[in-house]
Amino acid sequence: MIAFGAVFLVIGLIFAGVSVSFLTDAKRAQGTVVALEWRNDSSGASRKATQSNKPAAYPVVEFTSADGTSRTFRSSTGSNPPSYDEGERVEVLYRADSPGDARINGFVSLWLLPLVFGGLGLLITGIGTGIAVARRRRS
Repeated sequence: MIAFGAVFLVIGLIFAGVSVSFLTDAKRAQGTVVALEWRNDSSGASRKATQSNKPAAYPVVEFTSADGTSRTFRSSTGSNPPSYDEGERVEVLYRADSPGDARINGFVSLWLLPLVFGGLGLLITGIGTGIAVARRRRS
């Protein structure tokens, strides 16, 4: 159990490192939510869609990169009720060398996966450690 939890903890740390690396290199731009794409699948980071089996709204955002090119992307994070409204202004983070790799500058889109995996890793490792300590004290 401890090893299983440690694997989740390592995955969480890797996702956190990816987010930190992204934030270090990211350019900022103002974007606008131009549409909400409703999907009834669990392929994104939406937990509500998975739990309640209701469709989740994934914001489609348009922004202009530093080179003056208009770009559009769909956020990988959806929710129900929607976190954003059509026409809402949002801050977009993107890599200058890869403007297609863009994200909304929000807590969920940057930190959900590190927190889920890291939190589960800590919980499972803690439970496994507690069980191991209790067994050792009994013997």
